[in-house]
Parts: sequence; structure tokens; C-alpha cells
Amino acid sequence: MPDSQYSQKQKKYLLMNYYIGTINRIDFLLLMEMQQRPKSSLIVLLILGINEISNGKICFINFTDNLLKLRLPTYLNPNEIVVEILETVELTPEIVDICKELKCKGYQIALDDFVLKKDNSYYFQLLELANIVKVDFRSTKPHMRGILERLSQKYDYSLLAEKIETLEEFESAIKYGYKYFQGYYFSKPEILTTHEVPEYFQNYFVIINHLSQNEPDLDLITQLIEQDVSLSYKLLKLSNSPAYGSISKINSIRQAIIRIGLKELKKWLYILFVRGTITEKNEWSRELFNDSLIRAKVCELISLHKRKRKESSSYFLTGLFSLMDALLGMEMDEILHLMPLQEDICEALLGKSNQMKDTLDLITSIGRGAWEEVSLWCKKLQIPDHVALDCYSQAFKWANNLMVD
Repeated sequence: MPDSQYSQKQKKYLLMNYYIGTINRIDFLLLMEMQQRPKSSLIVLLILGINEISNGKICFINFTDNLLKLRLPTYLNPNEIVVEILETVELTPEIVDICKELKCKGYQIALDDFVLKKDNSYYFQLLELANIVKVDFRSTKPHMRGILERLSQKYDYSLLAEKIETLEEFESAIKYGYKYFQGYYFSKPEILTTHEVPEYFQNYFVIINHLSQNEPDLDLITQLIEQDVSLSYKLLKLSNSPAYGSISKINSIRQAIIRIGLKELKKWLYILFVRGTITEKNEWSRELFNDSLIRAKVCELISLHKRKRKESSSYFLTGLFSLMDALLGMEMDEILHLMPLQEDICEALLGKSNQMKDTLDLITSIGRGAWEEVSLWCKKLQIPDHVALDCYSQAFKWANNLMVD
């Protein structure tokens, strides 16, 4: 993403969205599971650790009144989570007392989709305990938003704007003192400037073109990789990793290609291409790359679940390139002219309806926290909701591991 689009102040707010962005990624993975099997889910969390799921970021977890009464938050480290009180929780003296206990033990408390009910004094008591109040910019009326914004100064809580989908809403939230932000606007920002595709990417495309042939020439592909020192080093490092499970060490590019396979080599080159669009200092583009990896892996896992093994690579590439317009600052159709992608992938990336596009829509619905839409897409794709959750969870961990490598 071109840095010149945003002022330093705007960048600060945009990055805040990603520190709090774990909300969408984790709510869906944990809430339904914990409601159905709270104790077993908690054991999984304790074994894996919150960091395994949240990648070291503070994790916002929704808790219903039943989960609060079970004191489930107290089994988790207060430095790793924020206890998020759902809007469906009925405020009673018992709930308020539980929140006081949590606050005394060092837990932060967030109020989800909060709407003040002046006739219930417990709402004001909860505001005194809250660290963050989340305000839905789609459904909360301006009058109620104004009240919560003014009360934030009295009760000293931070404001989080949910469902920000336009630049105007983002600027309005900044103006009225919101500190944190969530919304689809941040994942697909408007393209204002462009990047040139680096020259060394052309070598990737040449190799990928040869890999796409009906009968790829292994000798030629080996020769092309050997001409690129950086690419050769990365391939040897990859092929010698435990992921490919051989005790013997690889000592030639040809051996490395044979070990990982032509299909995996093609996928790996595409990942390197997308990774090449980011820099260590550009946190925004790193987050977009991470989201691209998650989308790619979810698409692949869903295709495998649907027993479309032959098409799984196509699904993977659809997810991987779904944010390339934002990463490169170019229109999607311009990018697709540069890359040898098959027609159905291009159609999905350009918004035309097919199974790959439907899978992408499912993933973006999860990212936006639009759970009713998630169920609708799962129904259309003929997969159970829990399968989508499991695929997303696996992809989240896979992407985090790849970002560390």
C-alpha cells in the first residue's frame, strides 16, 4: 500500500485497527465453540496459549452472561485478553459484580455494540468499569453516538468505531475522539497512487509460465532459478526445512525442485511475488500480506474439504491475489494482464460469480464479522459453519508461521 496516501496521523489510526483487528479473527473462532463446549474449549486455549491464536496481540473475546457466570475469563491471563461483554447480556447486579471482580484482577473490559438504557442504572455502573466501548457506526443512531462520545470523557473509557466502511466515516470517527477502528474500509482502501512492478518479478513470471506448461521442462526451470542467486538460496532453504521431511540434505537446485514438487514450487513462487511487495518497515503492507496468506489457505482448505483437490491450487491463488490491488496500488485488471492466471481465477478476482468468488466472499464476511452472511455463504457452498471456522483457524496459524519464517 503506498505510504503517500495517508498522513502520519492517519497511519497511526490505521495501524491501531490492526492491533485490535484480532477481534474479528478470534470472535468467530471462539464464541460459538465456547458457548457449546465452554470447558473443553478453555482447555484447548490453555494448552495452545492465547499467543498461538492471536500472534502476540491482545485478544478480544466475547463472553455471554452464562460464560461470565462460569468465571471463564479468570482462567486466562489478564495481560493477554480483553473481556468483551456482548450486547445481549442482561445487566443484573450479579453481572456487574462479576465485572468488578474481573476489573480488580486486572482484566480490561470492553462493551460490544453498546447502547445506553437510561432507565437501567446498571448501565452506568458498567460504564464506570469499561476500558473500551464499541459503537456500531451502521446501526447506532447519531443521537446515541453523541451521548456515548460525551460520556467517554466523564467515565474515562476509549471509543472503538465498528463497521467503518467509508473514508467519511473514518474521518468522522477521528473527529469525535474514537481511538480504535474496525471495518471493511481498512482492508480495501481506495487506490490513489501506483507502484511499478519490480523488474526481478519478471523472472518469477517466466518460471511460472514454464511451470504452467503441460509438460514443464525441468532442466530449463532449473537453469532459470540458478541464474537468480536470491531465489536459489530461498529454494534451498525451503527444501531443507522439516516441512518436506527428508533427513538427507539437498545440495542442488534440481534436487530441491524434485523434493518440493512442481506444484508446490509454483505456489511458493507466487507467495514470494506477493511477499516482495512489502518491506519490513511497512506494517500496513505486512498486514495486507498476512491477510492474503490467510485468504489463500482458507480457499485451499475449503476446496480440499469439497474434494476439489485438482482445483485446490487455483483456489489458493485466488485468495493469495485477492488483495494485490491494495498491495501494489494498481487496478486488478492491470495486475491480471501481467500474470499467467487461468480464466476462472481472473473472473473471481474481477468480481464475477463462481465458486472461487463465493469462497472469497465467505472469507471477507468472516473478516468483517458479518456472521449472518457467513452462514448464508456456507449454505451456498454446502459446507457446515464449523468447517469454515476450522479452516480459518488453521489458515490463521499457518499464515502466522509463514510470516515468521
